[in-house]
Amino acid sequence: MPDSSPPAPAVGVDLGGTTVKIALVSPELEILGRTSAPTDRRSQDTLLDQLSRMIQEFVEDRAVAGVGFGLPSQIDQRRGLVLDSTNVPLEDLDFAGEMNSRLGLEIRIDNDANVACLAEARCGVAQGVRHMVMLTLGTGVGGGLLLDGSLYRGAIGSGGELGHMSIDEDGPPCQGHCNNRGCLEVLASATGVMSAANTLANEQPSGRLANARVGGTELDARFIIDRAEAGDREAREVLRRVGRHLGVGIANYVNIFNPELVVVGGGVSSAGDLLLEPAREECRRRALKATGEEVRIVAAQLGNDAGLIGAAALVFE
Repeated sequence: MPDSSPPAPAVGVDLGGTTVKIALVSPELEILGRTSAPTDRRSQDTLLDQLSRMIQEFVEDRAVAGVGFGLPSQIDQRRGLVLDSTNVPLEDLDFAGEMNSRLGLEIRIDNDANVACLAEARCGVAQGVRHMVMLTLGTGVGGGLLLDGSLYRGAIGSGGELGHMSIDEDGPPCQGHCNNRGCLEVLASATGVMSAANTLANEQPSGRLANARVGGTELDARFIIDRAEAGDREAREVLRRVGRHLGVGIANYVNIFNPELVVVGGGVSSAGDLLLEPAREECRRRALKATGEEVRIVAAQLGNDAGLIGAAALVFE
């Protein structure tokens, strides 16, 4: 007799430098349950131990189709290798093989921005779209590409590092292991918001941001976004400058990839149109007419669930 039991769910793991998040996700990409814990970054071994223990305790005796991981890493998809990572101690590691050995389950891995892109394409703001660019604006800038309906990963699987496009050849040095300068990574991220805020405070030493800094306030992205939403003109100017940088980068992606949609997610995107409208204006000024007039630039829909859903979706793809 044919098996009439419902399809098994998958486990999605969103590994961040601060938090490990795990969810059970249905084949329809609905979250059925979740758990989380602070990331153990003491060593590669302690992190692997934590991940396997958390998944085993979370799954218990439930049947699952597999486990998908969204990792803050460059990945060699040919061999399931993590080559290098940001903010977590994973490097030169057969991650897929290691987790398969520990868990006895099918393992799929991808970059965290790629899985967020996949989630938005399958059940978020980009449903039905076949050509899409996704940017995740956090401490840095992650990127994902959906080309003709499929994730684009490049020759070995580590393509789509969209944050590492230089938009100012004489700009500030990039972060992490990037040797470039003036990358979108440092100009359109939370790091870029803080830098722009301090620059404006220096330009206007009697202004509100300068006074807040003198009083001991760190001019970080959350502070600037909150002040901008409350109507503060200086904070809005900071977001305008960062939005302009974002628009320069997006115009390049629009010219190169001709997407239908550019989706902007990550914590900095919570600024909404205070950030995105300057980006749209700058993109319209710079992009080629044929592609620039057609593209839409929108905020992501799935928020912090995108990584969990997209990681699980790797198992179902």
